[in-house]
Amino acid sequence: MKTLLFIPMYNCEKQITRVLNQLTPEVCNYITEVIIVNNRSTDNGEEAIENYLESRNTGTKVKLIRNQSNYGLGGSHKGAFQYAIDHDFDYVIVLHGDDQGNIRDLVPYLKSGEAYKYDSFLGSRFEKKSKLVNYSAFRIFGNHVFNLFMTAVLGKRITDLGSGLNMYKVSYLKSKFYLGFINSLTFNVYMLMYGVYAKSNFKFFPLEWREEDQISNAKFIKQSKEILKLASAYCFQAKRLFEVGENEYSRMTYAYDVIYENKQIGNEVF
Repeated sequence: MKTLLFIPMYNCEKQITRVLNQLTPEVCNYITEVIIVNNRSTDNGEEAIENYLESRNTGTKVKLIRNQSNYGLGGSHKGAFQYAIDHDFDYVIVLHGDDQGNIRDLVPYLKSGEAYKYDSFLGSRFEKKSKLVNYSAFRIFGNHVFNLFMTAVLGKRITDLGSGLNMYKVSYLKSKFYLGFINSLTFNVYMLMYGVYAKSNFKFFPLEWREEDQISNAKFIKQSKEILKLASAYCFQAKRLFEVGENEYSRMTYAYDVIYENKQIGNEVF
């Protein structure tokens, strides 16, 4: 079984090495390869990654990839999904590069095998056993409101519209249903809503979520408007929403360059 760990990164110079520190020997038992996708950051994150990887044996193969344009978070996902398909992976795990989530929260479900049962196994900041650290009361309230709203719209219990730790079956992604989805942060909401529409098999799991020195790219008012517009479209024209054929997003290409590669044979770096 081959599992790809995809780490999207945008201006995460301060956090990205902490994320790489999450790649403990236990975690690497479940990971075949890691790709870090830099979406045209303006900081020195690439240098921080290279220095880190030069000085350590991560225990797994790691590639640093730079998008040829800023494709947005959704575009980075599309490129990574295509990479997983092209390289015959069975699963892809998404872990955001800003160190708000920790892959250790997924490990018990990898160990038990539960995570492999679902098309989408989705981290949730608002499950009963989830833990929030330094998360503002305003954002907690806003997320709870939208979770309840989307539960009513979709007719399925929703506890998070998009955290930074998720896992997908590559066989589920092979139809490339997501290519026409918007490339903004709302991409995760599209993925979730499509999962309900297509009657896919998904489940939420609890995680710990932290806000420390991260700079959020989410603009609450703008994203709220996008979600409300999307919910309205789902209620009145779901088929048209998800069976769009070609659009400006599906016609895009998501080209990248490999900037650095740390190759492994067993536990040896060469």
